[in-house]
Amino acid sequence: MKALGSLALLLLLAVPAAAHRLAPSYLELREGPRGDFAVLWRTPVLVARGARLAPELPCAASAEPRADPEAAALVLRWRIACPAGDLVGRELRVTGLEGSGSDALVEVALADGRELRAVLSAAHPSWRVPARESAGAVAGGYLRLGIEHLASGIDHVLFVLGLVALLRGGRRLLLAISAFTLGHSVTLAAASLGWVRVPAAPVEIGIAVSLVAVALALARPDAGASSGLARHPAALPFAFGLLHGLGFASTLAAAGLPIHALPLALLSFNVGIELGQLALVALALPVVAGLRRAPLPRRGFVCELPATVLGAAGVYLVLDRAAAWLVP
Repeated sequence: MKALGSLALLLLLAVPAAAHRLAPSYLELREGPRGDFAVLWRTPVLVARGARLAPELPCAASAEPRADPEAAALVLRWRIACPAGDLVGRELRVTGLEGSGSDALVEVALADGRELRAVLSAAHPSWRVPARESAGAVAGGYLRLGIEHLASGIDHVLFVLGLVALLRGGRRLLLAISAFTLGHSVTLAAASLGWVRVPAAPVEIGIAVSLVAVALALARPDAGASSGLARHPAALPFAFGLLHGLGFASTLAAAGLPIHALPLALLSFNVGIELGQLALVALALPVVAGLRRAPLPRRGFVCELPATVLGAAGVYLVLDRAAAWLVP
């Protein structure tokens, strides 16, 4: 048990920095009737220590930046004027993405109605504005964003791993993962399209509670076999999926994407989440199966370890997020 306690402590030390991948920044350039461009730059206040994100534009500013303070983001607006009156073929860059723990979403709206988008990352911090938008490039960018968000959100990862440890494969796990996928797909779409608006703080607390629920099921003497999650593998994962979907949607909402930019990006982002989730399950199943076959001192070890880690992380996140909500 000392080993389990040490592992849980190490996890708790890592949780505050990795509960979610940091929200992406957003750069928008919208061409006006006179050929100049209105620039919007929104970057979260919460960034990795030492990170300094800033856009580098190919044209000079024609007006001083104006700050529009928001609770969770720095928002700057200004105008630029390009000598040739066109951004096509010019390079946009966001500096500071290396080590920032986030990406930058870019949108260029031209006066003739063309809308061009890209996702910049530490590996690809610059983008040369094309004449026409490539649907494949947009889909690929948001697909990667979805995979990264799933993989770097420790609460989402732990919930999926907890389901694998509890249900151990087979039809019940398939039902649970399918229901969880359906649940978060519904609320991800609804929240991203503006059909549902729920404050972020209660959602984040509810996601943490879902970890505690799985931990309690795993901690039962019968290794969770008689728990509600095990007996109804579709109902509760679907309900928790609704909460997790609202959490996924916060990544896109924090970027301030306009509604008309979401359909392809939303689909690709959701597919990326599903690919990351399936990869996680595929990696976890052989580990759980191997532990069950291993000559361990106690048969319950396979459930005791996940229950300890999940419970410790879930309780910590509930208290931490509740405190941040009640005492900003």
